[in-house]
Amino acid sequence: MTRARLTLYDTTLRDGQQTQGVQFSTDEKRQIASALDALGVDYIEGGWPGANPTDSAFFDAAPPTQARLTAFGMTKRAGMSAENDDVLAAVLNAGTKSVCIVGKTHDFHVKTALGITLAENTDNIAKSVAHLVAQGREALFDAEHFFDGYKANPDYALEAIRAAYNAGARWIVLCDTNGGTLPDEIGRITRAVIAAGIPGDHLGIHTHDDTENAVACTLAAVDAGARQIQGTLNGLGERCGNANLTTLIPILMLKEPYASRYKIGVSPEALRGLTRTSRMLDEILNRVPMKQAGFVGSSAFAHKAGLHASAIAKDPSTYEHIDPALVGNTRVIPMSNQAGQSNLRKRLSDAGLSVAKGDPALGRILEVVKDREAQGYAYDTAQASFELLARDVMGQLPHLFEVERYRVTVERRRNAEGRMVSLSEAVVVIDVDGEKRLSVSESLDEDGADRGPVNALSKALAKDLGKYSSLLEDMRLVDFKVRITQGGTEATTRVIIDSEDGQGRRWSTVGVSANILDASFEALLDAIRWKLIRDRAQ
Repeated sequence: MTRARLTLYDTTLRDGQQTQGVQFSTDEKRQIASALDALGVDYIEGGWPGANPTDSAFFDAAPPTQARLTAFGMTKRAGMSAENDDVLAAVLNAGTKSVCIVGKTHDFHVKTALGITLAENTDNIAKSVAHLVAQGREALFDAEHFFDGYKANPDYALEAIRAAYNAGARWIVLCDTNGGTLPDEIGRITRAVIAAGIPGDHLGIHTHDDTENAVACTLAAVDAGARQIQGTLNGLGERCGNANLTTLIPILMLKEPYASRYKIGVSPEALRGLTRTSRMLDEILNRVPMKQAGFVGSSAFAHKAGLHASAIAKDPSTYEHIDPALVGNTRVIPMSNQAGQSNLRKRLSDAGLSVAKGDPALGRILEVVKDREAQGYAYDTAQASFELLARDVMGQLPHLFEVERYRVTVERRRNAEGRMVSLSEAVVVIDVDGEKRLSVSESLDEDGADRGPVNALSKALAKDLGKYSSLLEDMRLVDFKVRITQGGTEATTRVIIDSEDGQGRRWSTVGVSANILDASFEALLDAIRWKLIRDRAQ
């Protein structure tokens, strides 16, 4: 059976940039565009030239791509010609071979938002598309609010998109702009559009995730005959986000009936880089990756229950819907108080620790884990701390250094401008090979802002570890989480710290104490010890 070609249209750099709290620099947009091109998407929507300096600068110095770089804009305004509309001109001046313009297809928005007649709006759409085509550009028309418009006035919604199609638009993209349409409605209306004369191979789908159905709605449109898919990496986008391409791409390539019916431009090799691409975007945004994200999340293939891990060891397909390596992810067997020996042996093996079945050490490790979790520790996420614990119980934890004492102070004082500011300072005394080393660090960053007592502790701890110092130069803390596990005056604080290094490794450690600084210091110590053990073993 010949597989139909589906076209992937990425709008991370435009619609994704409309995410609350997201603002890409021009260099970041170039980096993301290059990653999208390597992934194999067909179109990269670079932004709205003329709308802001960053988008304009991006098109002025866009990276070379195999994908079609696309500029986004809107239809001409009423009362002027397409040739004289400066907004439309700015989009054309970006110089891209493809141009996507958005226009109204919901009669309510035409009358209320634009304040013009339906006929005027239809004319604006047709003349704008015709102008793009006359300039030798491939024209795409985003039919804004199409599904709501179709439900309110199907005749006009169809009239609006026919105007774009008949004027020469290569793609008519049906947009669920408010994100409230459900998959069954998406499928039914998409089929009606095709029956009304817009061929499926000229039809695209653009959904939002306000009901957490964006991926399902996109697949419903594909099932109905649409052949272009619009979405964003990690589901970025306005409000609740757009259809998530990091979910859609592996579904289309690995899940039936899509894998047999359709083909996309992403190669199996590129698919294996999907997790890396997803996390690269989060790194650019300085966001913690969502652990529960399908396919690419760090928990997507984590097996906590002992029953699950036992079956996984015999055949991974018992509890995994795909091989995680297909999307560049890895299997995780966490440790927790639900764990059995199957989990434990698999986790020890992953850490390079070989323990025979029935070894008494397994029972001792499990008992320590369960006892410490009763105190508030959590090893299902803190894999590095678990490895150190296991090495200690097994007598395989090398002695690297000893912390003699540490002190942290936080001072509030007036600066030169008379404002009250804080300053955190940490003192750490460490014994390395019998030699005591004292380190003092403040928490101020390059801009003079106070980053807090934990930051000061981290800097002081890593400042002078003698022969180990050079191994820590590429290490940095990327996330810090605090949870109170008991309330009242006997509260227990749990701190989870995520660290990473220049080798691309990322690891988590845990500390627990009634004192948040003690808990933080314990997690910091574990993070450094794990890093040193791994680097010394190389």
